[in-house]
Amino acid sequence: MLIGANHAGIAAANTILDNYPENELVIFDGNSNISYLGCGTALFIGRQITETEGLFYTSPEKLEAKKARVFMETSVKSIEFDAKKVYAKDKNGREIVENYDKLILATGSLPIAPPIKGLETPNVSFVKTFQDGQKIDALLDRPDIKTVAVVGAGYIGVELAEAVKRRGKQALLFEAANTSLSAYYDEWLTRDMDKALADNGVQLHFGELAQEIEGGDTVKGVITNKGKYAADAVIMAIGFRPNSALGKDILDTLPNGAYKVNREQRTSNKDVYAIGDCASVFYNAAQNDAYIALATNAVRSGIIAGHNVCGSALESPGVQGSNGICIFDYKMVSTGLTSGAAEKCGFLPESVQYEDLQKPAFIRENNGKVKIRIVFDRNTRRILGAQMASYQDISMGIHLFSLAIEEKITIDRLKLLDIFFLPHFNQPYNYITMAALSAQ
Repeated sequence: MLIGANHAGIAAANTILDNYPENELVIFDGNSNISYLGCGTALFIGRQITETEGLFYTSPEKLEAKKARVFMETSVKSIEFDAKKVYAKDKNGREIVENYDKLILATGSLPIAPPIKGLETPNVSFVKTFQDGQKIDALLDRPDIKTVAVVGAGYIGVELAEAVKRRGKQALLFEAANTSLSAYYDEWLTRDMDKALADNGVQLHFGELAQEIEGGDTVKGVITNKGKYAADAVIMAIGFRPNSALGKDILDTLPNGAYKVNREQRTSNKDVYAIGDCASVFYNAAQNDAYIALATNAVRSGIIAGHNVCGSALESPGVQGSNGICIFDYKMVSTGLTSGAAEKCGFLPESVQYEDLQKPAFIRENNGKVKIRIVFDRNTRRILGAQMASYQDISMGIHLFSLAIEEKITIDRLKLLDIFFLPHFNQPYNYITMAALSAQ
């Protein structure tokens, strides 16, 4: 049985249905759609894409064609783990009880709602589902909505601030940290993203903690620890928490509530697995169990659980938390730990950084500066993380560092790494080599 059918759940379902057709699969999902690529939310809100159909890559009907029994718009109310029973209710109020032999929890995550006043005010939106995106899209169509406050300058908040500006509205971006994207990049790189946002008209309010949404019948503004700002709408984007209510008092969890799983995605109950945003991952950079909610992690975890529940042993190699973003054409990618995160994990982090043109200077067109920062441990010299940024497309380079972290490669191994050269692509003394060579 599978509870939840977005990225992790679909990966598990397809793994089971395609490879083990002798097993019966029952699927519950509370939404009216599945497989929504949430990374496209800001793209359609900002009109960078015009059609949303491509943001869905499968359907309940496709799973049913593979002989799954699918219950959509059906909420699971409780689970009897000892009796192996699931109790659910559909949109018409019909109660459903199903037995299981093996259970996969793929219940995902929920937006974090901070303890501030005014969250229930009309024109306040959270961001998670396709319906949330549609709500914000319709809001920005209204001529009376002129100024939008976005609370949170992580990936989703920054993307939505860009989308608001692309729709011709005034965007105010609030963040308690002193820069954007601080969970993913060190300040040497985040200040460039801050500049890209400011240069394109986003009003930045960093080092400000939102304390209240002022309103009544509608939003009137945002009150922070430093001031009061007029706004016609508010988008809350401060992060996600695991949706683990069904088993939080029975199954072992991390401090934030995510189900703690082993490398096979098995929880503390041998017949229950957890995948995707509701579960832990093994974080190779820090060498511990962590919570990293990414679609890529979700898909891998679903594949692993799908094989294991059907008796084929498969272990996760762990994750690096590789990620990327593109805002007003400025591209940033990272993997592993920042310097600050590495220090919090107990390492003695050192870092090297380098900035140069992507290609030789005689290439006049489609060339630009690239910044790279590599974080490594002072004692073992093991690579802990890497960050890259440019208006060029340098995204593929981060995969090298993802593998380096997984394989526990040292910074010294990169110094004379065989990296090809051709002026169309890079420089003979390229930024990866030069950064590694500077490590003492």
